[in-house]
Amino acid sequence: MIRIDVPRTAAEAERVQDQLRARLVLDRPGPATIRTAAGLDVAYSGEDRLVAAVVVLDAATLTQVDRSVVRRRAAFPYVPGLFAFRELPALADALVALRTVPDLLVCDGHGIAHPRRFGLACHLGVLTGRPTVGVAKTALVGRWDPPGPARGDWSPLTDRGDVVGRVLRTRPGVKPVFVSVGSGLDLETATRHVLALTPRYRLPETTRAADHLARAALSEHPD
Repeated sequence: MIRIDVPRTAAEAERVQDQLRARLVLDRPGPATIRTAAGLDVAYSGEDRLVAAVVVLDAATLTQVDRSVVRRRAAFPYVPGLFAFRELPALADALVALRTVPDLLVCDGHGIAHPRRFGLACHLGVLTGRPTVGVAKTALVGRWDPPGPARGDWSPLTDRGDVVGRVLRTRPGVKPVFVSVGSGLDLETATRHVLALTPRYRLPETTRAADHLARAALSEHPD
């Protein structure tokens, strides 16, 4: 069981982030090799109904080995910088429902590349104790120079003097993604795993599989 205490106000949510941020593990390389990786994603119907999906892939073959879906109402209002609180209870329940314990969690969102250095990937990393990385399509904070044009090229994402992530080119000539550590591994290891999970498209196969599952589940039960 993963305990999620949903705050009642934005101020309380910020205090939770401040308290949990001290528990982040950012100073270890993390797993050099992984057997499984889970993608986590959420699809919405209207403003507050959501479907949280988790798909576990074999890291070597990228074939699916486990999955789960949870339907809920959003647990918290939309507040910039506190978006994770809307989705955490449903994602936590979806993780608990798995038969497999993934070696790596890949979130469709941010880790420390966040205004308060505590995005969704950080929150999930602390609560689960699993190595966690955020892979986002757009930046939430920071400055960067475009990476080189080749697959694997990257540039640092910096914010207020800190390196908070990498801008990673996963396909030649295609827009990069924004990789930031959640907890339990370092940025170099996170980048290497993300690139390995992204052999053909812009986004990791973990993210693509979770997105597909969430959307399919939503279309089956839109209300």
